[in-house]
Amino acid sequence: MDDDIIDKTVPEEEGYALDNRTVSAILLAVAAGDSARLAALLEQLHPADIADLLEQVDSGRRREILLMGGRQFDGEVLSELAEGLREEVIAFLPPDVLAEAVRDLESDDVVDLIEDLEQPQQEAILDALEVADRVAVEQALGYPDYSAGRLMQREVVRAPEHWTVGETIDHLRANKKTLPDQFYHVIVVDPGIRPVGYVTLGKLLASKRSVRLTALLEDSFRTIPVTQPESEVAYAFNQYHLISAPVVDEGGRLVGVITIDDAMNVLDEEHEEDILRLAGVGEESLTDNVLDIARGRFPWLVVNVVTAILASVVIAQFEEVIAQIVALAVLMPIVASMGGNAGTQSLTVAVRALATKNLTASNMWRVIRREALAGLLNGFAFAVIMGVVAVIWFGKPMIGVVIALAMVVTLMAAAVGGIVIPILLERLKVDPALASGPFVTTVTDVVGFFVFLGIATMVLL
Repeated sequence: MDDDIIDKTVPEEEGYALDNRTVSAILLAVAAGDSARLAALLEQLHPADIADLLEQVDSGRRREILLMGGRQFDGEVLSELAEGLREEVIAFLPPDVLAEAVRDLESDDVVDLIEDLEQPQQEAILDALEVADRVAVEQALGYPDYSAGRLMQREVVRAPEHWTVGETIDHLRANKKTLPDQFYHVIVVDPGIRPVGYVTLGKLLASKRSVRLTALLEDSFRTIPVTQPESEVAYAFNQYHLISAPVVDEGGRLVGVITIDDAMNVLDEEHEEDILRLAGVGEESLTDNVLDIARGRFPWLVVNVVTAILASVVIAQFEEVIAQIVALAVLMPIVASMGGNAGTQSLTVAVRALATKNLTASNMWRVIRREALAGLLNGFAFAVIMGVVAVIWFGKPMIGVVIALAMVVTLMAAAVGGIVIPILLERLKVDPALASGPFVTTVTDVVGFFVFLGIATMVLL
């Protein structure tokens, strides 16, 4: 085997991820100016791994890789890139390479690629398309953002409802050059091009030629309105185990199809956004510059400052009792930390359940009661633990009583707040993943400090 080519037949510790050995070999080829070796290395990589490589290196190295190995890049690489890097990468690709890359993409991938680009780069990609493909992409861009119309591909495999299996197979063979790269169903339509069902390729190939398509229709068939939000589309695919689904216009006519890979990408993006928003970092990625990162995080840090000030105001009301009993100052962080963690646990469960539509009006009160009881049980458990620790630590039984009572109330309040606040925000049409964190933090801190210091004031003074 040529020493310049990395053996990828044996998986390394990184599993399927882009391994450090390959990255090092590519960077060495770039540093040596060895275009042939770089081309050989890139040729072995999956488009997703090439995209990862471009995201992992700095801007200077990225530019060198693109200038030396740009002709190894196809449209799939551009599709796999993080949105923030696409403009930079497209700017370095020669026009003929870019044109060839986008021509190989399905219409939905082209739409996903260009919808967030600036106008000049959008035009550059549209100009590279065939006339029919350009019209299809421009029509898709006319649909609302984050809708099924933006997500669907226009390449559809359809057949009239009066056709037989034999007629359908003959049609597919005669038109194999125009078929999508991947498809899972043949969509059966009536004379008005309205979908009436679909047939899986497995059933199509396993049936006799004389069987009519209408005898093979799947029970899972569902149509998706072209204006349906893509989050609802992803939910439908996940909920009803769909592989593909036809997209219809206002008149019920077939205009495209959405496949499971695109729906699952949306679902993954929704989950990623929820995780990032719970941490108050929006849609931040590793490729963002320092200024964008700081600007994105600043508003939520301001919210945290406000919540911290509110908690400090509560503490200030008990300044005298803290001054007299120093042990309270030592134990306060424990109360706040336990309350914060308990609230975050309930909050995470609530946001996930709302996103998957498992938490609804019909089971809301049952879930709230469950969280309250779970918080109460944990509260009693940690009341015993911290009560004993406080007595041993400070030698004062009443200190143990105070923190024990505070644990019960704080953990129960945190658990209830973590589930109720996201529900209320959902009712107010505010994204729970984005806004719940600061509110839950405020509740747990304010309640925790107020309860702990209030009980201490009543019991110890």
